[in-house]
Amino acid sequence: MSTKSKVWFITGTSRGFGRVWAQAALSRGDGVAATARNIETLTPLVEQYGDLILPLALDVTDRASAKSAIDAAVAHFGRLDVVVNNAGYGLFGMVEEVSE
Repeated sequence: MSTKSKVWFITGTSRGFGRVWAQAALSRGDGVAATARNIETLTPLVEQYGDLILPLALDVTDRASAKSAIDAAVAHFGRLDVVVNNAGYGLFGMVEEVSE
């Protein structure tokens, strides 16, 4: 990875927009910390891009898991330049009624 490359942290890379953003960044030579609930879905990207991708298990509803994934990404790549919070989670209710 060159010094001009960016390091991305992308949630929800198993499919959809997260997967498309990860593939686009990787094809440019950027590093990607790619998260998914099931990291086996990221195997094709790992096989194609090797060390440019860091697959991380992450359930975005688990705050401790999110912190651990970010810490692992920074430890691996040394920095994060772009964060894409793509994974979806719905919480419905009045702001006073719902938890963090």
